[in-house]
Amino acid sequence: MDTNEILLQRAGRLGHIILNRPKAINALNDSMIAAITAALQEWATDDGVETVLLSGAGERGLCAGGDIVAIYRHIQAGADKEVFWEDEYRMNSLISRYPKPIVALMDGVVLGGGIGLSAHASHRVVTERTTVGMPETRIGFIPDVGGCFLYSRAPGELGTHLGLTAGTGTGADAILLGLADYFVDSADLPELAAALADAPADEAIARFARKEVPASGLEKERLWIDACYAYDDAEEILAALQESGEPNAREAAAELAAKSPTSVKLTLEALRRARRMDTLEEVLDQDYRLGIRLLAAPDFAEGVRAQVIDKDRNPKWKPATLAEVDRGTVESYFAGLGEDELGLSSAQMPAGRTKA
Repeated sequence: MDTNEILLQRAGRLGHIILNRPKAINALNDSMIAAITAALQEWATDDGVETVLLSGAGERGLCAGGDIVAIYRHIQAGADKEVFWEDEYRMNSLISRYPKPIVALMDGVVLGGGIGLSAHASHRVVTERTTVGMPETRIGFIPDVGGCFLYSRAPGELGTHLGLTAGTGTGADAILLGLADYFVDSADLPELAAALADAPADEAIARFARKEVPASGLEKERLWIDACYAYDDAEEILAALQESGEPNAREAAAELAAKSPTSVKLTLEALRRARRMDTLEEVLDQDYRLGIRLLAAPDFAEGVRAQVIDKDRNPKWKPATLAEVDRGTVESYFAGLGEDELGLSSAQMPAGRTKA
C-alpha cells in the first residue's frame, strides 16, 4: 500500500512508514491513519519485517498533530462526530501493543496526535531539534491519544503543568517525562535508519544514542511545579501559581488563565483519573467520551477558529471562567456512552510489545 501522504518502504528486515505532508508538518488525517494501521497490521505477521521505523518527511518535524482544520470543517458541515477519533485511538492502542519493535524518530515538532503516534512505540528517539507537547487546551480540547496516560505518569506534576498550560518540552525533557527513551543527534538519523535494516533495534540504536542526555530544563523547575500543581482543583492551582514568588510560575498562571476553562478542568480531572487507570486502553476510552462531547461543545470550534482559521488568537470561551465550570458539568463529560463506547479496554487485546 502506498499513498501520496504515507510512503511505505522496505529495506532488509525493516519496514519504514514515512508521513509525507511536510508542508503541514505531517499533520494526520483519516486516510493517513488508515494507511498506517493497514501497514502495521500487514507487517505484524510478515516474517520479512523485524522492525518498523516511523519518521516524518521534511525538516520541520515528525507530526504536528491531527488535522484540526479538516475536523473543524467537518463539524461546520454537520458530519457525524463519532468518526473523528475512533480510528486514531485504535491505532494508538495497536502501536502500544505491537508484537515487533517500532522505532519512532521524534525529530523536530511532535505535538498532539504526533505524541500518540510515537510516544506509545517501543523505541522512541529524540534529538536536539525535538519539541514535544500536547497543545489541546489552547483549542478547547483535552490532551487525547493517550496523552493523559503518559502525562499522569511523568515525574511529580510535570505532566499536569504541561497538560493544563499547553506547554512544550525539549528532547531531553521528553526523556525525563517518559515520552522518549534515546537521544540521538539529528545528523545521525539517516545512518540510524540504514542500520535498522540490518540489525535489531536495540543494537542499531545503541550505536548512535548519546550516553549522556543533555540537561532537562523542566527538571530545574520541579520545585515550584510540584508545589503549585499538587491540588485537584484548577482554581487552587491557578491561585498557587499567581501567588508564587517564581516568575516562571506567574507566567504559567497567565498561560493557564488564557486557556479554555472547560478544557482546563476536564484535563485536570482526566489526568487525575488516568493515574488510577492500569492501561492505555482505559485512558483512550476516556479520551473518546470526552472527545465526542467536546466536539459538540462550543469551545473546540471557537479555539480552532481563533488559533488556526482566523488566527486572531482571541477566543471567546463559553463559559469564560473556571468558576463557571461546576463539578456537575465536569462529571457529565465523563459519563459512559452506553452502546456508543469505544470499548478498547473491554476488548480482548493482543499480547504486549517486544523489544529486539
